[in-house]
Amino acid sequence: MKRKDKIDSLGATALISFSAMLGLNQVMIKIVNEGLQPVFQAGMRSVFAFIIVFTYAFFKGNKISISDGSLKPGIITGIFFGLEFVLLFVALDYTSVGRASIMFYSMPVWLTIAAHFLIPNEKITFMRIIGLFCASAGVIWALSDNSGKGYALLGDIMCVIGSILWAGIVLFARLSNLRKSTPEMQLIYQLAVSPFILIPVAFFFGPFIRELETLHLILFGFQVIGVVSVGFVLWFWVLSIYPASDMASFSFLAPVFGVIFGWLILDENIDLTIFGSLFLVSLGIILINWKTKSR
Repeated sequence: MKRKDKIDSLGATALISFSAMLGLNQVMIKIVNEGLQPVFQAGMRSVFAFIIVFTYAFFKGNKISISDGSLKPGIITGIFFGLEFVLLFVALDYTSVGRASIMFYSMPVWLTIAAHFLIPNEKITFMRIIGLFCASAGVIWALSDNSGKGYALLGDIMCVIGSILWAGIVLFARLSNLRKSTPEMQLIYQLAVSPFILIPVAFFFGPFIRELETLHLILFGFQVIGVVSVGFVLWFWVLSIYPASDMASFSFLAPVFGVIFGWLILDENIDLTIFGSLFLVSLGIILINWKTKSR
């Protein structure tokens, strides 16, 4: 399919579906945590997803190479990826899906701040300043409403640090030789390296198997196949056709879906803090991407 200069109904459907999948993914992680230890779950997810994505890229004829100077930054992003998911998966043992979604998907805030100093033509504009203020206020509001919930606060902070690591991965992908790699190869680096972080670290978080049931295995399989493999292949397909700047404006939907699915499936409470923080973070993400979209 040829490239397009704007998002059409097909692209919008794909992006909304992907955002919904990301929101649902955090619910599945929290449920599977009851049967599998979080860090071990994350490590095994990377192992199985690597096999699927590598096989897909190989038979699709996509370039799979480490000779283009991308090996070192690829390894670094793999380390970041592993640490990011140590934090996210463990955090969901402590905090709610709704709160985790707000914190984790604040990534565009940290990326915008770093890009201002590191990436040419990505300076912070007035609109982005307003967006940063809104999103930061939302995160601070959510963090401040944690009186008497020490472990929940710990989980929230872990999600914020995880989102910063995610921003670091994006920066490496844009500023290093990793940009010469195909999107599939960038994901392969992350899935190949992260198990060497996740599985050894898993030994420090207790038994690998908790109260494992069939439901946990089904949801784990859906994460591997539906989210990490099919979901990100779908993302790469959309990225190859539609403008990346237009796609960025859909990123605010992921925390929205996370809060909705946490309420629908896990019966999590949506109080004023969750609703207000979600609104501010989502508005901030929209404003941060506003100038890029118009350009």
